[in-house]
Parts: sequence; C-alpha cells; structure tokens
Amino acid sequence: MEFGARSEVGRIRKNNEDSFAVSREMNLFVVSDGMGGQASGEIASRLAVETVLAHCFESGSNSTSPFVGERIAGISETSNRLASGIRSANQAIQRAARESAAQRGMGATIVAVRCEGERMSVAHVGDSRAYRLRDNELEQLTLDHSLVAEQVRHGELTEEEGSASEHQNVLLRGLGIDVEVEVDVTDELLVERDVILLCTDGLTHEVSDTRIASILRDASDPQQAADQLVNAANQAGGRDNITAIVLLPFSQRTGTFSRAGRLGKWLRSLGDQS
Repeated sequence: MEFGARSEVGRIRKNNEDSFAVSREMNLFVVSDGMGGQASGEIASRLAVETVLAHCFESGSNSTSPFVGERIAGISETSNRLASGIRSANQAIQRAARESAAQRGMGATIVAVRCEGERMSVAHVGDSRAYRLRDNELEQLTLDHSLVAEQVRHGELTEEEGSASEHQNVLLRGLGIDVEVEVDVTDELLVERDVILLCTDGLTHEVSDTRIASILRDASDPQQAADQLVNAANQAGGRDNITAIVLLPFSQRTGTFSRAGRLGKWLRSLGDQS
C-alpha cells in the first residue's frame, strides 16, 4: 500500500492542532483535528491518534483485550474494533482534561480507515473527512457532524449558504465533549483503481471537491497529491491547519505504480479502457 501525508500550520494559525498517524503493519491511517486553544488542541489530537493506534494494536495482539462500548450490528469485527478505539480516545481526552485545568474543554475530530484486502473500515467523529476517488468521480464517505452540515442536509441552508456561514466550525459531535460518543462506522469495498483521501477541514473549507478531485487525478504519486492539496489550501488562504493523507490501497499488490508513481497517467487512461 502506497501513501503520502502532509500536515501544515497554514498561514494564519501559530500552532498546528492537527495530528495524523500511520501504521503500515495494520494498514491503519488516522487524522485528527484538535480543539481547545493554546496547546490543548495539539494534546487532544495527538491523544486521539495515539490511542486509536494503541487500541487496535493491542486488540490485534490479544483478542481478549477490553472492548469499549457496545458492538454495532451489521459491520465487521475490524470496523467494530476501530469504533472501540475511537471511543477509547474519547475517554483518554476526557481523562486528560480532568487532570489538568489548562486542558479542560479540549476536544478533537477524528477520521480513520483500516484496510484488509478488498474491505476498508471507515470510522469518524466530527468534520474531518474521508473521500474515495473512483472512476474519476470523488465521493465523500463521511457525513460532517456539524451544525451547518446538518442544516444543509435538512434543506435549511443551500450548499453555497453553508460554505459562507460563520458557523462552519460549530460541531454537533466530537471527541472529549461528552462521556460517551457516537461513532459513525461503515464497511466499504475497495476496487483496484480506488484512491482514498483523509483530511481535516482546513483543506475542505479552502478547496472545493472539484479541485480536490482534479489534484488527485493529476498527481504523479500519493505524496505529490498530499503536497499539492496542502499547497492549494494555503494558496486559497490557509486560514486553518491543513492535513491530508492519500492512499493507494492496491498499488503494491497489482504493480500498477512504480515507486515514483504513475497516478495521473493511470487515472487519465481509465477513459480509454471504458
């Protein structure tokens, strides 16, 4: 599995409250956007990604390791374990906030994927997103847990009005906010030509889905794609921290890409094959 990742502070903020983590061993990728100001957001997002990785590693090593929360019917054990890891991260953030007055009120969003063969588990809380580019079409795999997104879904705002709203950063769900957190989890089937993107809202508030799709199609490899996405967000204003992970789930197995990558050429060739 090939991937590229980049995280930057942006042009306005003084510190980067985003965190990401990657486990090649588990094919697990996690992105988190911290909240709380000062250093608290950085602590919350780092706790989130580290806790999810540790929880999933422990459960892989020990099938009897504790499961946090109730299992969700209709999804795989891997997806349930990923949700359990995110609930554990919620507990870790709350515990840290209780132990330090300076960290009270901190929280985080999170989006995580874990790939096993042709199946991918996707879990998230908040407005950090997962996308899939398939057959040149970009699909958002997650639903933002935000006030504006909810208003758009209910028809109270148009997408244009939502994009211009002053309340884009108001979350309805996040890690560290409540004792228990509801995690949205799905099992997705992967096909050979899929490209997966995980990102924080510092990207999606600055760069349109159309532009994101164009960058993913035209980049020569996953790292270049991640770099260009972050650069595009900075060029558009860079008003928030920006993090992007780009994955090619089947690249090593199929030999479709060399190490240098042929992402743009390969995707453009799809039209000739149809």
